[in-house]
Amino acid sequence: MLTRLHVRFACLLLGLLVSGLRAQETPPPAGPDNSTLAAAAVASGKVPAPHTPDFLEHLVDSILGAFNIRASGNTLTHYTISIFLLVVALLARRLITNVVFAVLRKLAAKTETTLDDKLFPALEAPAATFVMVVGVFSSLKVLKLSPQADLYIASGSQVAFSLVIFWGLWRGLAALLQHGSELAREKSLGIAAFMPWISKSLLTAFAIVGVLLTVQSLGYDVKAILAGLGIGGLAFALAAQDTLANIFGAIVVAVDQPFKVGETVKIGANTGTVEDIGLRSTRIRLVDKSLMVIPNKTVAAETITNLSRFTRRRIEQVVGLTYDTRPAQLESLVPEVRNLISAQPEVDAAGVLVFFRDFGPSSLDLWYAYEVTSPDLPQSLAVRQRINLGLMRLVESRGLAFAFPSQTVYLAGNTAGRPPAA
Repeated sequence: MLTRLHVRFACLLLGLLVSGLRAQETPPPAGPDNSTLAAAAVASGKVPAPHTPDFLEHLVDSILGAFNIRASGNTLTHYTISIFLLVVALLARRLITNVVFAVLRKLAAKTETTLDDKLFPALEAPAATFVMVVGVFSSLKVLKLSPQADLYIASGSQVAFSLVIFWGLWRGLAALLQHGSELAREKSLGIAAFMPWISKSLLTAFAIVGVLLTVQSLGYDVKAILAGLGIGGLAFALAAQDTLANIFGAIVVAVDQPFKVGETVKIGANTGTVEDIGLRSTRIRLVDKSLMVIPNKTVAAETITNLSRFTRRRIEQVVGLTYDTRPAQLESLVPEVRNLISAQPEVDAAGVLVFFRDFGPSSLDLWYAYEVTSPDLPQSLAVRQRINLGLMRLVESRGLAFAFPSQTVYLAGNTAGRPPAA
């Protein structure tokens, strides 16, 4: 029974719509003199412009005409249809929130990506609000109101629809940026530290564009507004040069990515661990655990050494032996030191260098260098310690000794021809 009534009502609406469109396509005949006089009267402002009914008003008038109801104002049918549209909007809103988006959330839970898990909940509230805005303004359009009220309703509908649409787009963009931020953190990308303020900047710019477009839809001159903002922005830029320089420095750091949060860096003469990278400054925890705040313009201009991005550790050292060491002893000691270093599993054997290099002021200098394949600092220090202890045993087993800084003083007037004791 209800289905038949729905079908009949739909057919009636369709017929009325077609008749209304035909009526609009066939304009009533009007003499040129009358139309010219009417246009001149409207242009002069003496006669108000005639109100053109929109689709909903024309539909209601057609329904009333089909039932031979003639009334210049609102009738019971007008109020009934208005309330009916509100009820339909409420039911449609509940259908969207409880059925449509519930199904979408279940489908999103089955996919591998987490983007849809964030996107659908973000769009649920704007979609439900959009349905309610359509219902509210449709119910108001049905009623016969004053021209001034119709003007307010038209302006309000433009603002409401624009804000709801931009709200949905804004929440969708926020969900996309949140997903991108999570992916950057999972893949340990350098841009992950800058994603919060990048998201804020993009969302703020999007909100400004939405407000400007909404203002323009109301008939205001956006170019004049932007021109006024441009003059004020120039004065603001002159007063905030340092702040803008720090922001551009943050952009340079974000693009170049010389370091990220948690890494140990050397910026100028300061060495520490990066704790935070902001729009204005970068915070570094120094070795003595004090906190240093460096402006981003200084960070962008300084030489940066990233101590957390070693591919391997190179160790170079000089050991001095006493001058009473014989050439044969030193010649046999060099290959033994090379074998000692190459035998370490963490050392690249192909890069080991050991040579008797210099005659120092108080020692015979044995120079050696090698590379630890791991970039880990504690591990490289442990390898260095083992090699140093092994070198001490080698020198001790051969009856040699390490030299230390010393001076020998010869006194003038020694007739015996032999140097005195030092």
